[in-house]
Amino acid sequence: MTAGEGYRAKAGELLARAEVESSSLLKAEFESLAAAYLRLAEQAERNNAFIVEFELPRKEKSKP
Repeated sequence: MTAGEGYRAKAGELLARAEVESSSLLKAEFESLAAAYLRLAEQAERNNAFIVEFELPRKEKSKP
C-alpha cells in the first residue's frame, strides 16, 4: 500500500464515522479531518511522481 492509498483509506474511515455521528460538531470535525487526509493523499501522489535528477559539478584540478 502506498502512502497515498493509506491516506485515502483513513479518509474513508473518517467519513464513515462522520455518517453515524449524532453530534453535528463532531460530524463536521470528522469531515474536515477526512478532507485533510485526502489532501495528504494527493500530495503524497505528487511527491511520488516527482523525480529530481541533477549532476554534481566536476572538481577542477588545481594547476601547480
